[in-house]
Amino acid sequence: MIIKITLTIIFLAVMIGVGLYTRKQASSVDGFVLGGRAVGPWLTAFAYGTSYFSAVVFVGYAGQFGWRYGLSSAWIGIGNAVIGSLLAWIILGRRTKLMTQHIESRTMPDFFGTRFADQGLRVVASVIAFVFLIPYTAGVYSGISRLFEMGFSIPYEYCVIIMAILTAVYVILGGYKATAMNDFIQGIIMLFGIVAVILAVLNAQGGFSAAVEKLAVIPSDADPTVNGGFASWFGPDPWGLLGVVILTSLGTMGLPQMVGKFYSITDESAIKRGTVISTLFAFIVAGGCYFLGGFGRLYEPVIGANGKIAFDSIVPAMLVTLPDVLIALVVLLVLSASMSTLASLVLTSSSTMTLDLIYRDKKSLPGEVEDGAIDDIVAEKIERRKVVVMRVLIMFFIAISLLIALNPPTFIAQLMGISWGALAGAFLAPFMLGLYWRGVTTASVWACFIWGVGLTVINMLAGNPINPINCGAIAMVGGFPVVWIVSLLSKKLPQQIVDSIFQCYK
Repeated sequence: MIIKITLTIIFLAVMIGVGLYTRKQASSVDGFVLGGRAVGPWLTAFAYGTSYFSAVVFVGYAGQFGWRYGLSSAWIGIGNAVIGSLLAWIILGRRTKLMTQHIESRTMPDFFGTRFADQGLRVVASVIAFVFLIPYTAGVYSGISRLFEMGFSIPYEYCVIIMAILTAVYVILGGYKATAMNDFIQGIIMLFGIVAVILAVLNAQGGFSAAVEKLAVIPSDADPTVNGGFASWFGPDPWGLLGVVILTSLGTMGLPQMVGKFYSITDESAIKRGTVISTLFAFIVAGGCYFLGGFGRLYEPVIGANGKIAFDSIVPAMLVTLPDVLIALVVLLVLSASMSTLASLVLTSSSTMTLDLIYRDKKSLPGEVEDGAIDDIVAEKIERRKVVVMRVLIMFFIAISLLIALNPPTFIAQLMGISWGALAGAFLAPFMLGLYWRGVTTASVWACFIWGVGLTVINMLAGNPINPINCGAIAMVGGFPVVWIVSLLSKKLPQQIVDSIFQCYK
């Protein structure tokens, strides 16, 4: 216990120290939200990866999908690396950086309002982002707290409260730069931690070959007379597995907290290096998490109060027998993953609410002349006021998500499915197509917002007749035909506006 407590205190002290170190760079809006748009490839790549993979993945998804699909769940991690990291950086990285800088966009809702010349889109997108980032945040709290219960025997309620306070402190102090620097430190811990834990778990089962042989004799849930499905290439349910791969991989391209990383990177050459770093990070961390979860059936399942398997307790049950030093490493691993994701979520939410709702300035399009320019001193005061409001909203957002986390309505994986389904279902298609296709119309963006949020909410209110994971995947993929069809049938944006926006790529 002394080892666990000592390492955790050192870790938390470093996080707070980074917040204090970077606080001077967080005095302006650009500094607080984007790190001055001068964050290098290593920090950006690690910030992307650590925001991507949190306790939701390590505890919730690895446990639940490892149990359902066995070793084939490793395909989810591979999909995260190839689609969610490599393709995301290739497709979105350069164009997002250039266009958002050209139109002076600081948030994803701001992008929609300026790119499609409709400030109503900006307002609605900010509300969607704020509302649906909350369940994801609650899921992250839930995951890390279960690991703390296992490692330190601290009650769940105390865990989530302590984590909320610590995350709030360093984000409020240093903004995005503090988050990115801490993400780099946390990412290194995650890389070493996941490798060490996998080796320890396999060693406890007699090695890789022995563990696979044990998994191969476990009968299928659907047909108890059939063995081997959990040790096969595509598992017992390939179509269900495909839905999870789509949700967790494609979804990152439509999430405000992920896309925002491309806003802040320094230049195009940094994007090329960041692509390689981010992809390798995802292969190790995501692939390792799901590979580990695939052996969950070799351990006695934890039965919840409702008589069903508690999926969120599967991974903690696998790790509880490890040596104390490794348990301390696991706690730091998941703490690192979770705090980085939480920091990204609360920063995204507070900046969106501040810049796109409370201080929604009138913006001129590229090439237009601004009227009513304000005095530099007044402008500086307004900037400082915006940063103060963002810091207050960080505390507000953390408080709301904390209340949900103290009484979570469903499994971690379902919380993430609802959040990602609504956000990426609404944002992915219009954002990606808006970077490439001049023909995307304002009406098509409205239609996609209605499609993504509407499908998710209706499914939830109806008692989830479609699994939230599959519903989220349908919402994301379905957004592309919605935007394409409505764009062909609706009024185009003025050619002058479109030309001025796409001038950034020349």
